Amino acid sequence: MLFKTAEDFLSAPRHAVTVFGMAGVGKTWLAALLRKDHWFHYSADYRIGTRYMGEYIVDNFKAEAMKVPFLRDLLRSDSIKIESNITFANLDPLSTYLGRPGNTGKGGLPLGEYQRRQEQHRIAEIDALKDVPYFIERAEKIYGYSNFIADTGGSLIEVVDPDNAEDPVIKALADSTLLVYLRGTDADANKLVERFKASPKPMYYQPHFLIEKWDEFKRLNNVKDDGEVDPDAFGAWGFEALLKDRLPRYQKLADNFGYTIEASDLATVRDGDEFLDLVAGAIRKRMR
Repeated sequence: MLFKTAEDFLSAPRHAVTVFGMAGVGKTWLAALLRKDHWFHYSADYRIGTRYMGEYIVDNFKAEAMKVPFLRDLLRSDSIKIESNITFANLDPLSTYLGRPGNTGKGGLPLGEYQRRQEQHRIAEIDALKDVPYFIERAEKIYGYSNFIADTGGSLIEVVDPDNAEDPVIKALADSTLLVYLRGTDADANKLVERFKASPKPMYYQPHFLIEKWDEFKRLNNVKDDGEVDPDAFGAWGFEALLKDRLPRYQKLADNFGYTIEASDLATVRDGDEFLDLVAGAIRKRMR
């Protein structure tokens, strides 16, 4: 959804925007701010963790509970109920399920199981992103929202071809929303790595990239066996490597199908009107 002029965008009776960029750059913060100003907030990660992977997550909780005799007996007699309490701001249930590969004694997953869950996430993310047009219509018809923001996960770029206008995810998003890349700086990237170490977010690696980095990590750390890999160390190292790999692809997606806004400029946004003005500025910049 590209506009000939910024005024065409501003004067539109309804606004639908998809924001994308690296995890932690401010997408969810922005969406939460706009939600207070009567924008409908669609969280792709929330949709993944509820509609498409909710059963996997709860079954994993139950499998862990069954290891405890006291809880096992209560579960078998239907005396207790276990469910996920995932929210827009708390994706820990999804992060915990996806986990990190490595030493099971340190909380890691066997590589094969990690890859199986990664594939589940890939399918779920594609489906959640393709749901955006439906939710735009739903938000207006049921709830009366004329403005809509799709808050995507950092791994959006892993499930699309940024050069292909017919990619099913890109087509669903670009035909129904204005795509906005929230671009961070190198300093932002460094802060995000430190933040990830303290509070990991759901991570998805393309299969070939995961194996490439897995082998590289083992070689750099002189680890011979998959089961000896420290999952926390690989998680932080892999996140940094993945972040660097994604940045040029985010930019390519914006150059081909959308607009770019500097993440630092979000600090000036206080409401929906100021966000629309920021987007209008990005449209003018692209036109120049």
